[in-house]
Amino acid sequence: MSDPSPPTAPLRRSDEPEVAVVGAGIVGLSTAYALLERGIECRVHEHGVPGNGQSGGVSRIFRHAHDDPRMITAAQASRAAYDEWGERLGVELVSGDGAVAIGPSVESRLPLLQEAGVAVRRIDAAELAARVPLLAGFDGPAMLDERGGSIRTTAAVEALTTALGGDRLVADEVLAVRPTSQGVEVRSGGRTDVYRRVVVCGGRGTAALARTAGLSLPVEQSAHVRLTFGVRDTAPRVLATLQDSSGAFGETGVYAAAAPGNTAYAVGLSETTLARDDASLPDPGALDALASRAAAYVRRALPGLDPDPVAVRHCWVTTLPWGEDAMAVWEAGGVLFPVGHNLFKQAPGLGRRLAAAVAGEGLDGLRPESRLGHDA
Repeated sequence: MSDPSPPTAPLRRSDEPEVAVVGAGIVGLSTAYALLERGIECRVHEHGVPGNGQSGGVSRIFRHAHDDPRMITAAQASRAAYDEWGERLGVELVSGDGAVAIGPSVESRLPLLQEAGVAVRRIDAAELAARVPLLAGFDGPAMLDERGGSIRTTAAVEALTTALGGDRLVADEVLAVRPTSQGVEVRSGGRTDVYRRVVVCGGRGTAALARTAGLSLPVEQSAHVRLTFGVRDTAPRVLATLQDSSGAFGETGVYAAAAPGNTAYAVGLSETTLARDDASLPDPGALDALASRAAAYVRRALPGLDPDPVAVRHCWVTTLPWGEDAMAVWEAGGVLFPVGHNLFKQAPGLGRRLAAAVAGEGLDGLRPESRLGHDA
């Protein structure tokens, strides 16, 4: 496995690429970096700012907790890759503060995590208060995933983009990806390229590009809002991420992750507002309602935060019909189309599996028929 010399230096180009990655969100960047680990030269097509679409924002939750044990295994591999890449690139990619869950989901997920060998345990109200000191009192079911934490999203995107180097990035919109007898044609605004293999990591745009390759993906698109709130007083030394399914504070699907330095907490509801088939929103004002509910939750549940948000993030969500955390990879004539939701935590591991598939090792366990991430 190759290792860049200075941690912040771009990886040197070995030859002209036979492989392309479409999209420079976290999955696309992870896939490109994993390809270069294997010595496979690649080019990345991105029409916007890397990491500014569905990967945007300052933090995400890294958690091992899932209803499908296969997703737990995938998260373990991804956590190991985050550690390896962070050391190699000289940046912290996941905080060491842990991931806390409260509510009934603890009862169903804790045994699965323990069986998989994850460092997870029940915690009492006192330890909960120490791990999430911003939270109001709660004495119900709670668990700590010790190897969870807040993903440093901006740092991850910047480090991977720097490692790839600017000469591997093409700043142009891809209109079509078409398998031909000569290879896979990637047609963008100002050029047409032909590659041996292509991986489309286009987020909301993946389904549309799949249609140009003759595939119809069962992707449901919706929009989401996430608010960031400043910490009232001194930033706590430890601030774990939070998933709240309890309903004790008026909502049953809430998540929160800390910004670097623990000076702010990003809070959102798992609920989204459904988009039409053309990705337009029937009621854009529904996002205001979700934001209002998130702010009301903060006032009830997180008194350690200033109740007036300091930032807002609107983003698209792409889900598959068999589970909220589901992911799958479709293939057509040399093109791979990964799709899923909550993929930031899975990105390094998924990127390595996609790179392995490009290298001819197959898509074992990732194909749609595997229904990876199936809800319990």
